[in-house]
Amino acid sequence: MSELLVDFITSLDGHASGKGWPGFWGLEGPEYLAWLGEQPEVTYLMGANTYRLMSGFAGGEVPDGQDEFRPEEEASVDELTQAPKVVFSSSLEEPLTWANSTLVREDAVEAVRAMKSNGSGLLSTIGSLALCRSLLRAGLVDRFRVVMFPVITGATGEERIYDGYPDVALEMTEHRTFDGRIQLVEYKPRVLEHPPLDATA
Repeated sequence: MSELLVDFITSLDGHASGKGWPGFWGLEGPEYLAWLGEQPEVTYLMGANTYRLMSGFAGGEVPDGQDEFRPEEEASVDELTQAPKVVFSSSLEEPLTWANSTLVREDAVEAVRAMKSNGSGLLSTIGSLALCRSLLRAGLVDRFRVVMFPVITGATGEERIYDGYPDVALEMTEHRTFDGRIQLVEYKPRVLEHPPLDATA
């Protein structure tokens, strides 16, 4: 049976990106990059918006505000290109141009449920906030990992991650600090029907 990891890279205030900021907010360090290089092979899950963005980067498009990719960003995109990817979308058309990408038109929750039951290895989301929210609500997420970078993007932050989430209890399974400033926390999530002290729900 496969294991499903929801994996986020965020600012301290929970934004997935920020207008005018480079990848990793420009704050990645050697320890963090080494850890990224040690990660096991995974099959990435994403929605159409993330596919369009990331496949554009793979095709040479540079994020707004940058003249070119930094080496760390280029290496990250190259690794994604080599990895198997499953894209859930009713709007994209086959064939997908990004290498090693498979288009799935059926309901993402049911498709991932089947992938978990019938497969092995690790499934991991990348970006795709709505997809992650749906998979969490359905109780399919085994691991919930957040790497927080030491910046608050109150003025420029985009893609607020936790809007629309249910209440979720989190049992910590791992934590680590990279380069003296980047914080990883990983949890086993459990969706709550109501707060623990809400006796009326």
